[in-house]
Amino acid sequence: MSADFDVAVVGYGPTGLVLSSLLGRAGHRVVVFERWPDLYGLPRLTHIDGETARIVQAAGDIEFALRDASPKQVYEWRGCDGELLEVDWSGRSSGFEAHYSMYQPDIESAIDQRIRSYPNVEVNQGVGVVAVEQEPDQVTLVVRPWKRDRDEQWASGSEDRTVTARYVVGADGANSFVRNALGVERSDLHVEDRWLNIDTECLRPLGPEFEVTRQYCDPAHPNMFMPIGRSRQRFEVAVLPGDDPEKMESTEFAWSWFRERHGLGPDDIRILRQIIYTFSARTADRWRSGRVLLAGDAAHTMPPYMGQGACSGMRDGIALAWKLDLVLSGRAGHGLLDTYETERRPHVEVIQRCAVELGRVANLKDPEAAAARDAAFRRGDIPPMPPFPIVTTGVIATREDGTPQSLAGTLSPQGVIAVGDRVGRFDDVFGWGFVVVTTTDPRAVLDADHLAFLNSLGAVLATTEPGSAHSITDVDGTYTDYLAAHGIEAFLARPDFHLYGAGTMHELPGLVDGLRAALGTVGVPTRRPEGAAL
Repeated sequence: MSADFDVAVVGYGPTGLVLSSLLGRAGHRVVVFERWPDLYGLPRLTHIDGETARIVQAAGDIEFALRDASPKQVYEWRGCDGELLEVDWSGRSSGFEAHYSMYQPDIESAIDQRIRSYPNVEVNQGVGVVAVEQEPDQVTLVVRPWKRDRDEQWASGSEDRTVTARYVVGADGANSFVRNALGVERSDLHVEDRWLNIDTECLRPLGPEFEVTRQYCDPAHPNMFMPIGRSRQRFEVAVLPGDDPEKMESTEFAWSWFRERHGLGPDDIRILRQIIYTFSARTADRWRSGRVLLAGDAAHTMPPYMGQGACSGMRDGIALAWKLDLVLSGRAGHGLLDTYETERRPHVEVIQRCAVELGRVANLKDPEAAAARDAAFRRGDIPPMPPFPIVTTGVIATREDGTPQSLAGTLSPQGVIAVGDRVGRFDDVFGWGFVVVTTTDPRAVLDADHLAFLNSLGAVLATTEPGSAHSITDVDGTYTDYLAAHGIEAFLARPDFHLYGAGTMHELPGLVDGLRAALGTVGVPTRRPEGAAL
């Protein structure tokens, strides 16, 4: 029986957008169901890192997405009587600034516009999924138009539609219908922080003070502010047990807060949204059930203290996209999808635990405990943050004891290159997919079988050696510097920009063999995916 679609994506937030765009880019038949009739249109996330910017680059128009963004250089913590900590967020990653303050609707519009250009992707907004049924070779969904009644509650329509897909991905948020339909429970780290969120548009430049993200660790009333790109500003205030939530959501409270705390008034800013959120830290007990997978907030939620919730969801999206692409096209075995959770869960859980701990430290309500915290910060008597996680298992090169080989699972670089008359970021020149970068011509060490396998993956071969068939001009020295700094001559990167492995030229054939085994390759297809450059 032939399914109507290859993949049905439920949910059209950042996670679903990335997944749908990249599957569409790969040529698969994709259908999207989103119960909201339009893109959200307001900023929930305000921060992405360089890796996430590179994901957006693969999924949409990155210049449009970052048109109002600004690099995020500093994250300040202030205690009861002054500065506690200044976190340096400068630097670069993946071809971009290490951190950006950005406007979410620009990100979503940039990806949505790309998706609308793919004739093989069908987007249905204002349509909810009401039933999920798995069969051996496909999944059946029943979907229904939705409309809002006068009480602002969702009211079901009457025109049900039944569709089938080879795989379904539930990217439908923390209250995921797909997850609940599968009967998947969640573990809970018992975070129930409530914060008032006030988003504003700047009517004039507010000055350098508001160009940083600043967390006020005030036991009387924890609060913070952060820029939303260059044109907007977010203010957040903790909702304490004795607070009146209804009063805090009033414009009177907002203007009183702005005036007393920041000296701002209606001539300075315009309120765009004022809402109380409850933060949680919950993780689905399993992220895959047969042909149905969970991603983004449907799989994991975290408080926003690291600014990594949506970033983690977009990482899920690209991780699923390349693995589903290989499975759907017959270039990898069905079991490859099991590596999605084994790779992503540990990565998410490190970030989740860090976010929870940061929130706990920042939001101490007891004055004595807060004073002790401040004193510890000033003495430097605080444990360092753990390093940002990498991929430590799954489709990466490992040693005999199962631990990752050197550099395996870390992020690959992206620099500006020139190939003939084309000059730009590497991914813009070559496209999205597997990448092999070397110091000398890789054909000197790879045999015809290796090259045929890489060709079947649509892999790009690039060497910094002048005059080679795959030569690139390393315009800004990114690749020359990276290879030299790590004492390597070659690396093999996955489509989610993590390294499968790296080493000398003589070790490159073993890396290619290892990738083939890890993918469980079942054959070489006749279709050559986009981006092939062999």
